[in-house]
Amino acid sequence: MTLALVALAVVLAFALARPRGLPEALAAVPAAGLLIAAGVVSSEAALAEIARLAPVVGFLATVLVLAKLCDDEGLFHAAGVAMARRSAGDPRRLLATVFVIAAVTTAVLSLDATVVLLTPVVLATARAMRVPSRPHAYATAHLANSASLLLPVSNLTNLLAFSAAGLTFAHFTAVMTLPWLLVIGAEFVLLRWFFRRELAVPAEDDAPDIAEPPEVPVFVLSVLGLTLAGFAVTSLLDVSPAWAALGGAIVLGVRALARGRTTVVGIVAAANVPFLAFVLCLGVVVAGVMQHGLGDAMRHLLPIGTTLPALLGVAVVAALLANLVNNLPAVLVLLPLVAGAGPAAVLAVLIGVNVGPNLTYPGSLSNLLWRHVVHRDRIAAPFAEFTLVGLCTVPVTLVLGVLGLWCSVRYLGV
Repeated sequence: MTLALVALAVVLAFALARPRGLPEALAAVPAAGLLIAAGVVSSEAALAEIARLAPVVGFLATVLVLAKLCDDEGLFHAAGVAMARRSAGDPRRLLATVFVIAAVTTAVLSLDATVVLLTPVVLATARAMRVPSRPHAYATAHLANSASLLLPVSNLTNLLAFSAAGLTFAHFTAVMTLPWLLVIGAEFVLLRWFFRRELAVPAEDDAPDIAEPPEVPVFVLSVLGLTLAGFAVTSLLDVSPAWAALGGAIVLGVRALARGRTTVVGIVAAANVPFLAFVLCLGVVVAGVMQHGLGDAMRHLLPIGTTLPALLGVAVVAALLANLVNNLPAVLVLLPLVAGAGPAAVLAVLIGVNVGPNLTYPGSLSNLLWRHVVHRDRIAAPFAEFTLVGLCTVPVTLVLGVLGLWCSVRYLGV
């Protein structure tokens, strides 16, 4: 147990700090190997865990490639132009537009697309409009986590929960629609209130007019629409939705290669193979911790049942654990413990590990990626301020998300 906990702590510390930008796998692979060599995790158990996670990781790889190809085709540039034109120099209108685009981007292309691809566009748009950047930057940070509740493809945690819940793609989405809407609505109201002074500052008089109409990337949007439809169809046919994502990535990839907008090396790099290895090895490390006592300890903390108080208790435990050890290990720890209670408990865990990380930087890896992006743009986002914003939003959004889940479960069934 001690060795497993030390290994988990080292892996998480390295992933959170990422010294010199080194990949997370540099610590996770040796840690998993050490636990296997020491007999903490048997080779059979490690292979079983890798086999369990492999389909999810493969799905993640295709979604990452799909998001990068959309960027290569100009989707995010068009979004930036649309935001500037729609806002007409008003920071409050810009915030509303950012919310809509970031929520849809996170849901369809995953939270990584929002943090890595959309956030720089949002910051550049605010800078071009001569309006404060911080409210809009925090909007992308929060929506990268909380707006990822809608679709199984929106977050790696969703993919894991989707597998454990045993729902179809359409049923998962239907149940999570109300929680998603309630959480996003609350985030908008609370962030607009928190940054009310900065949002009241009008654009500077010398801000340039954005006269260029956005060039709508019709082909990319059509492929994304068909890919989403493919997710639902493959789920109904009991086929992995990864095949639909792969089809969309192939179509966009062939087009981008033919037009010289990307290369084979660029496509492979977009899959982020080191991160995929990190996820697999982290699963092995977490399995070692679970087998040697953590599973029993957490089982005693989790409420039993699917009543509203029980679901709220599960979500709170998940949120707290996510902020202690990061949401990815948290979901790996909790899903096996609640799977027997049914899909509602699984989805309550998902709300906790997706909404909860808005409280602190260690809550999710996307928080740290976002911090790197905004620091590169010379925007201060200290730990205390990030946590203060989180304290204003997380308790409310967590409760509303669980309330929405409870209502959906009652009227849609799971």
